[in-house]
Amino acid sequence: MHGTYYGLREHPFQMTPNARLLFMSSVHRRAHAHLVYGLSQQEGFVVVTGEVGAGKTTLIERLCNELDPAGFVIARITTTLVTGDDVLRMVAHAFGADPDGSKAAVLRGITHALRISTRRHLLVIDEAQGLCPGAMEELRMLSNVTQPGQQALQTILLGQPQLRRMMASPDLDQLRQRVIASYHLTGLTREETHEYVLHRLRAVGWLGRPGWDAEALDLVFRHSDGIPRRINRLCARILLSASLEEADQITAAMTEMTATELEEDLGGPTIAPAHASYEPMETQPASTSDMFERLTERADQNERALQEYAHRLGWVGRFCYSKSGKLRW
Repeated sequence: MHGTYYGLREHPFQMTPNARLLFMSSVHRRAHAHLVYGLSQQEGFVVVTGEVGAGKTTLIERLCNELDPAGFVIARITTTLVTGDDVLRMVAHAFGADPDGSKAAVLRGITHALRISTRRHLLVIDEAQGLCPGAMEELRMLSNVTQPGQQALQTILLGQPQLRRMMASPDLDQLRQRVIASYHLTGLTREETHEYVLHRLRAVGWLGRPGWDAEALDLVFRHSDGIPRRINRLCARILLSASLEEADQITAAMTEMTATELEEDLGGPTIAPAHASYEPMETQPASTSDMFERLTERADQNERALQEYAHRLGWVGRFCYSKSGKLRW
């Protein structure tokens, strides 16, 4: 309805991931660089984590669209709580191998499928925090399949912050040693939230109507914490309300009222109120797991710094764009 009223070609704030509407914020650019770096190494695992709605799936869709189909076989799996054997059968099906039969037969089928193709095989697993340790171990074992001079399979793990805690487990030490790039997506800044909203509108034919007050965009940031899906949900309702009122300008009052209505409709504080206090919580004694997670996060920060330095030195020189604009090695 609001698209017709304001002359927009399509919904600018749809909830379904759409790589065409992706806004490359500073964190998304860095995450994309880590993905490209990881693929250039042609081995191991790449891990990207982030809050629900941070843009992980949209980012990976952008990457897959950039990859040259002549050089890559891409399989994407969204996991739930499945066993290690189930994961193997899902991988087999995704790469065109027979998923039926004994575990040994499924493994032989996967190995054969990986080795006979001249293209590289990329496995993308979304919602990887739902994998059990046994499934993680099966994925690690698949990374042992090799072709002359290189691994036959690379895996990208996408997940919520729980995945980082899973990866810190001593039981996954061998898999963790094979992670060659990792990045955690955070929310957009206030300025980036402004740019995000306007970017999405321009992408669907917005010509300035309705206008958005800067204070209204500030409130969008405060109510969404800069998480893209939360921004989309709130802005979609704002546009709907504005079109019903035939408004030509989005104001702070309209934004605040819509955010409050949305919170009430959803039956809980799913959006942070603008007046919420951001004072730090009282410090609690750190548990062993908390300390281990902090050490892991610090190690990740050091790793990212090293990878960025490596990138500047040109260690990713094997990566380039083909004439068609697709990524290849």
